[in-house]
Amino acid sequence: MTVTRRILFLAVFAPALFRGQTADDHRKFQSIDERRRRGETVTQQEQEFVREYMKQRQAAFAKSHQPREFTGLVPLTDLGKGMYKGEQGGLYPGGQNTPPPVHAKAGRELARHIVPLDAQGNKSPEGKIVLLSIGMSNTTQEFQVFQKKAKGEAQLNPRLAIVDGAQGGQTAKVTADPNSNYWKVVDQRLAAAGVTGNQVQAVWMKQANAGPIAAFPEEAKKLEADIVETLHNLTDRFPKLKIAYLSSRIYAGYATTPLNPEPHAYEGGFAVKWTIADQIASKPELNYDASKGPVRAPWLAWGPYLWTDGVNGRKDGVVWVRDDVGQDGTHPSESGRIKVAGMLLNFLKAEPTARSWFLAAK
Repeated sequence: MTVTRRILFLAVFAPALFRGQTADDHRKFQSIDERRRRGETVTQQEQEFVREYMKQRQAAFAKSHQPREFTGLVPLTDLGKGMYKGEQGGLYPGGQNTPPPVHAKAGRELARHIVPLDAQGNKSPEGKIVLLSIGMSNTTQEFQVFQKKAKGEAQLNPRLAIVDGAQGGQTAKVTADPNSNYWKVVDQRLAAAGVTGNQVQAVWMKQANAGPIAAFPEEAKKLEADIVETLHNLTDRFPKLKIAYLSSRIYAGYATTPLNPEPHAYEGGFAVKWTIADQIASKPELNYDASKGPVRAPWLAWGPYLWTDGVNGRKDGVVWVRDDVGQDGTHPSESGRIKVAGMLLNFLKAEPTARSWFLAAK
């Protein structure tokens, strides 16, 4: 590793707490921010604390974190059986990028039962199949472009309704709360699209948490727990849901804010991997098979893996250049949104558990 590359690599792992701010300050900020995102009342004094906290944190972050074109981290898909801080790469157990055959077969079987349903959830040739997005700001920005691209897809199933349930600022901590306002907005969007929760059968979820500061694996474990609770909420709210595809964050080495910088964006991929691995290992809190006990989650698989090390393209050629993200280096620009939307569209057209319901019958 060159000296320049090593300096950039070390910068990624710089301490996340900034001068003048304590762990208690951070916990207080997170508590207030989570309440705000849930739609709860925040006092004027609390609002002033948040503004001052963010001002200091932003200034300190800008001084200590210069935007970088690469970090030296290896995408999970390329890491394979290699290790990152004691954790094996690959999207699935064993350093593999494809699900175990038994899990894949179960997904294909469930996919066969994704058919048009009426508003009450009964089979109907005139009904709908709803694909719903779940996530935060990046997710909704990318999914809206995906919706436009899908509408222009000649092969699209005419009974498919694509609904964007993702919302700005609604992180995994928020969607993990069954009583958060997030879910009311999801219901409103389903109604506006002329469909019901009984017709939701597939989900694309991409989540993260704001302002991570702890070293690996603490923040990733918190994210994993929030993802699991979000899946429980989805199962409780949408009784016909069968499949959920999970994705993690895009590259964040260009970040100019502490919202979700590297290496946290990268490490969030492990939260997704662990969640899916636990289902494959038959953990009861992620059971999808009614014959094995209470159903607590849909069948899970990776959606498109979006992260690569900036300009250092991964083996399939995907890169993230500075123009692919907005001014804050965290949210995707128009080209970044188009890139993710294209990856999601290509994934659903090729994925064995999606083709049968995503595309029109031949």
